[in-house]
Amino acid sequence: MKLDGLMLTKNKFSKIIEDIVWEEDLSYIDAVLHFCEQNNMNPEDIPKYLSDPIKNKIEAEARRLNYMQRMNQLSFEEFEE
Repeated sequence: MKLDGLMLTKNKFSKIIEDIVWEEDLSYIDAVLHFCEQNNMNPEDIPKYLSDPIKNKIEAEARRLNYMQRMNQLSFEEFEE
């Protein structure tokens, strides 16, 4: 998906990434990289366009793939008496 001179905002970028994920069956990380390749953008320039929901999805993927340290999860068994 090419920008074709469109002014990129967080909302437009989020919509584009969601469309790429859906249409190309890619992960969010891969969708962002795909977008960068298609539009000759440096991935380092992308964080300013990331909305909180997209950031959260990318972070969840990164944790699942062990790119980031997993967060501690509470066990409900600890609270049972």
